[in-house]
Amino acid sequence: MGRFKDSGGDDSGDTAIDLSPMLDCIFILLIFFIVTTSFVEESGVEVDKPQAASASQLEKSSIILALTAKGEIVYGGREIGIGGVQSLVRRLLQAEDLPVIIQADGASQSGLLMRVIDEAKLGGAAKVSLAASAIKS
Repeated sequence: MGRFKDSGGDDSGDTAIDLSPMLDCIFILLIFFIVTTSFVEESGVEVDKPQAASASQLEKSSIILALTAKGEIVYGGREIGIGGVQSLVRRLLQAEDLPVIIQADGASQSGLLMRVIDEAKLGGAAKVSLAASAIKS
């Protein structure tokens, strides 16, 4: 007689959990959130916008140009200069009709601001708006 009893069965007692359905759900949720997220392209510089009583929310998908106090014109974090506004607006408007929003610093020159507005309109922009901070009451 042996001291060990052999049951003859292959009962190892290990139970594995199948994680593939959970991973499928995670990937589907990830794809859903990536597709439904709208990305807003900022100008790339911090601008001290003037306050206006008539400030209102504008569309999220738009062409945002920044005019700094030093007179730099910035789009997407890089300076484009006054000569690059018209070609940039024309190129971006080929895909879809977007409004142009200019974030002008309160200390920027009004003459340069008018030139940027003119260049955007010459580039084909039907709607040019100025960004402002709403007056807190």
